[in-house]
Amino acid sequence: MSNTSSAPASLKSRLANGERVNVFAVGRSFHPNQIEMYGLQGGFAGFWIDHEHSGFTIDQIETATRAGRACGLDSFVRVAPTDYALVTRCLESGAGGVMAAQISSPEQAEEFVQWAKFAPRGHRGLNGGGHDGKFGMTPAAEFCNQANENSFVAIQIETVAAVECCEEIAAIDGVDHLFIGPADLSQAYGITGQSMHPTLIEAVTRVSAACEANNKTFGAVTFTPEHASLLLEKGCRLISMTSDVYTFQAGIRATKEKFQGLFSEDSSK
Repeated sequence: MSNTSSAPASLKSRLANGERVNVFAVGRSFHPNQIEMYGLQGGFAGFWIDHEHSGFTIDQIETATRAGRACGLDSFVRVAPTDYALVTRCLESGAGGVMAAQISSPEQAEEFVQWAKFAPRGHRGLNGGGHDGKFGMTPAAEFCNQANENSFVAIQIETVAAVECCEEIAAIDGVDHLFIGPADLSQAYGITGQSMHPTLIEAVTRVSAACEANNKTFGAVTFTPEHASLLLEKGCRLISMTSDVYTFQAGIRATKEKFQGLFSEDSSK
């Protein structure tokens, strides 16, 4: 079991050190025990909370990040790029970072960075009373400097426009990571669900090159081992291969396969 007396190694620091990390998503069925189960199984460095689609409360996010820290998992929260206050609340709640969904321009990405960073880089409001400020125990100037240095900022590449300007987005100071969303990106290109389509592969290649040129990292959601292998070949360093929903569905399917006779048409006889 992981040592719970100190914070887990952050995803940001692991990526900066050249590591490849596995993460999972929490998007529908929330309970801290679920997060601990992933952590205790080993192999995962962290998880991301899907606020874009789920609308978890700040209390739930605080509980999730706390559960993660208890078993050595860092976390970040995906949010729609429409709410400045939500960004800072996620960081104050204990998440190691934030990720902007549905970005389409460098200007949007720059605004998101400014929401996540204190002056002089951004205009995040100063309140050290949350987890990231050690509940008021960290002096204000020290807190701002530490938060600016340590907070993880990711930008999702899931629109055609984002692919077309990924080089400019990757060049932005304060953007640590580009994260490819193959589902929305395939939909945007009119090839919904085809993650191995040449157009999607070309987009991955372009994002990879943009990150390499700017000393940034990229990650992605993956659905198959074949797609995961492609991502690794392209230099992907953060791979999200499952979620609460997919894990539960896989468990249900495995149970039905294990006890096939009990689920046959005549199982009630």
